[in-house]
Amino acid sequence: MIVGSFLVKHLLIHWKEGEKWFWDTLVDADLANNTFGWQWASGSGADAAPYFRIFTPTVQGERFDKEGNYVKKWIPELKHIPKRYLHKPWEAPAEVLKEACIELGKDYPHPVVDHKEAREHAIQRYDAVKFS
Repeated sequence: MIVGSFLVKHLLIHWKEGEKWFWDTLVDADLANNTFGWQWASGSGADAAPYFRIFTPTVQGERFDKEGNYVKKWIPELKHIPKRYLHKPWEAPAEVLKEACIELGKDYPHPVVDHKEAREHAIQRYDAVKFS
């Protein structure tokens, strides 16, 4: 859901692109689950999430991976960063990044979008369609 929300609502990529990639990638892909899941995430399906429900990956990480176990397992570059900055390493002071051996843009990417701005832009785009 987080990936789906990020792709369709933060990056404004059509849900079919995510559906196509996951269909090709998942070993247990199911046509109905995959298709309807992407429609739900995009706010466009028959039983869709409200279009204004936009998951922020950092908030979801802080809420459901408080200790950072998932992040540290799958993103080993962040294993030495303090928990406070684990889900938002770009907010860490330079000395914290240096101590964790992280150089933003080299060892870990800069954010692709500003979540607050991306959310506002997505809401504007959905509202434009809703009222047209």
